[in-house]
Amino acid sequence: MSITVTEAAWFLPFVLPVCLYIMYTDMKGMRIPNHSVLAMFIIFVVVGFIAMPFDAYLWRYVHLIVVLVAGIALNAGGAVGAGDAKWAASAAPFIALGDLRFLMILFAANLLAAFVAHRIAKFTPIRRLAPNWESWNAGSKFPMGLALGGTMAIYLGLGLFYGQAAG
Repeated sequence: MSITVTEAAWFLPFVLPVCLYIMYTDMKGMRIPNHSVLAMFIIFVVVGFIAMPFDAYLWRYVHLIVVLVAGIALNAGGAVGAGDAKWAASAAPFIALGDLRFLMILFAANLLAAFVAHRIAKFTPIRRLAPNWESWNAGSKFPMGLALGGTMAIYLGLGLFYGQAAG
């Protein structure tokens, strides 16, 4: 992995609660709140400044801009929700560019697992644990925050064990 162990160690404790929160809010209400997007951005601004070399830190803002522009286009085309696009953009600076291919594979696998797990829960007694969640009755729509948050958490967790040594 291209992310350093130091970056992953700094980012994970702050990002993990936000990931879990958006997974929950998207399953419960089929929306990712703007304050979670803002939280991710603020975490990167503050923690990234501490955890990364300054030049790499500045370049990571390009990730945010590129993913935001792509997300706006995908949202305009009806391919993704606005909250999903904004959250993906706010999460993009945490991803090392060299890990992009790995992240896409991780996201695809996590998306499949999240979809299957959500559908199994939807049609089994597990649903009774949270009977009023909107995602159960959203038809063919899927709470993408479940996969987005999970992917980010797994990526940073793997970065702790398989990331590059800082230096």
